[in-house]
Amino acid sequence: MGLFMDGNGIPLSFSINKGNTNEQVTLTPLEKQILSDFNLSKFVVCTDAGLASTDNRKFNDKNKRAFITTQSIKKLKKHIREWALDPGGWNLSDDIKGYDISELDEEKYEDKIFYKERWIKEDDFEQKLIVTYSIKYRNYQRQIRNSQIERAQKTIDTNPTKLKRDNQNDYKRFLKKTHYTYDGEIAKKEIFNIDTELIKKEEAFDGFYAVCTNLEDNASEIIKINKRRWEIEECFRIMKSEFKARPVYLSRDDRIEAHYMTCFISLIIYRILEKKLGEKYTCHEILTKLKEMNFYNVKGEGYIPTYTRDDLTDDLHETFGFRTGYQIVSTQQMKKNFKSTKKIKHYAIL
Repeated sequence: MGLFMDGNGIPLSFSINKGNTNEQVTLTPLEKQILSDFNLSKFVVCTDAGLASTDNRKFNDKNKRAFITTQSIKKLKKHIREWALDPGGWNLSDDIKGYDISELDEEKYEDKIFYKERWIKEDDFEQKLIVTYSIKYRNYQRQIRNSQIERAQKTIDTNPTKLKRDNQNDYKRFLKKTHYTYDGEIAKKEIFNIDTELIKKEEAFDGFYAVCTNLEDNASEIIKINKRRWEIEECFRIMKSEFKARPVYLSRDDRIEAHYMTCFISLIIYRILEKKLGEKYTCHEILTKLKEMNFYNVKGEGYIPTYTRDDLTDDLHETFGFRTGYQIVSTQQMKKNFKSTKKIKHYAIL
C-alpha cells in the first residue's frame, strides 16, 4: 500500500498493489495521478531508500518536481563515506561556527541536529547529499541495539535452537557461530557467541542519517521537510495497529478496496482531530478515550456520563463546542450534540 499526505500531515490519497509488485515501479504512476487530480504547483516527494531508484529520482528532477530521499551512508563511495563520518566540519542552523562532533557537550547539544552537505554525482546524475548527526538519535539507536544484544544473549543461554536468522535487522545478526571439538579442532558441534566486531562496525554509524535531494534550498529547510516522513510511517503504524488494516482476510478486490477505504477515511478523520487538539495527545490516548466516553440512559431524564473527566475530554469538548461531562445531559441536548457531530464528520470526509 502507498500513501501520500500534504505538508500538514493530512492524507491525500492511497494506492493498493499486489504483494509481489516491485514498489519502485508504482511510484511514478501514482505521482502522475496525484499531479493530475490536485493540480499542484510544486511537488516534493519524500521517500525511503526502497523507492529511491535512479529512474524515480530523474522523474522528479523535472517540471517543478523535486525529491528528498533517504541515502544509506554505508553504500556511499569510500571517500564520500569517510567525509560523512568525519567528526569535523559540522554545522548548526543559524550558526556560522563549525563543530567537531567528537568534542560536544552531550547534555548541552542533545536536542540539536548537526549537518554537512555537498553535491555528488552518481550514474551521471547530480544531487545534493545532506548528512545529519544527532546525539538523541545516536542514543536511540544504541538503546535499540542493546535490547537486541540482550535478546540474542538470552537466546544463547536458554534456547539456541531458535537461532535461525530471519533478516538483516533481526537480533540474531549479533550471533557468531563456531564449530568445535573438545580438543579445539573444527568439527560439527556448534557454539554461539555475541559478534563484538559487528557491534563496533554498526556503532560507527550511530547518530548519522543522510538524504539526497535536487532541491537547492538551505539544508536546514530540507531537513525540516524530511522530518515529516515520520508522519507517513506513523500513519502506517496507526492503520495497522489501531485501525486493524492488516492482516486482510479477504479475497475479492472490491472488498479489499472497501476495507482500505474505510481505514483511509478513518485516518483522515483522526488526523484532522489530532490537529484540532493541538497534537498534544497520542493516537492511542485519543482513540482509547473516545471508546471510554459512554453514557447510561435514564428514561425520561437523559444521559449520565460513565467516563472520567480529564484534560483530554475537556479539550475535546472545547474543540467541538459542546459538553457531555455534566452530571446529566438532557435528551434534547444530546440530540443537538448528534447533529453537531454529523456536520463535523461530513466536513472531515470532504
